[in-house]
Amino acid sequence: MEDLTPDLGDDRTLLLVDDDEPFLRRLARAMEKRGFDVETAETVAAGKAISTARPTAYAVIDLRLGDGNGLDVVETLRAKRPDSRIVVLTGYGAIATAVAAVKIGATDYLSKPADANDIMNALLAKGDALPPPPENPMSADRVRWEHIQRVYELCDRNVSETARRLNMHRRTLQRILAKRSPR
Repeated sequence: MEDLTPDLGDDRTLLLVDDDEPFLRRLARAMEKRGFDVETAETVAAGKAISTARPTAYAVIDLRLGDGNGLDVVETLRAKRPDSRIVVLTGYGAIATAVAAVKIGATDYLSKPADANDIMNALLAKGDALPPPPENPMSADRVRWEHIQRVYELCDRNVSETARRLNMHRRTLQRILAKRSPR
């Protein structure tokens, strides 16, 4: 079995903030295997409380949480621990939010779904060096399908509203939704 533990230094504390509970559990287990001491939170309030009480050396914070914006947690952690390395995760990749995240102190910005290796590479990237590109990036078809699914869920699974927001014919959308996800 390969050794997954990188050189994390003396402080191995990692805060994970995400409201997707199954994803949060999987990521926490994967990061513990890589040598991190993990604390988790599912809300902005819990993330800010942990950041204030026990500021961590590393953090992975989802942008959109049930009770607000993950950037509030980034600001709190950055104020308490300026040297922390923070990665913002989101399923809503947009240039404006990436710029906002980096401006307030995020080290990197990754779109979901990101795997534990991508996250670890982003957390441990030295200085201004960019982490290596992902080993198996999503295909363009998969990215499109993920985006359509996300908008569909945000529209409470209303096909007509989703089609309107995506500027797509309703029947075309129905055909896409009926198919399996691309690889």
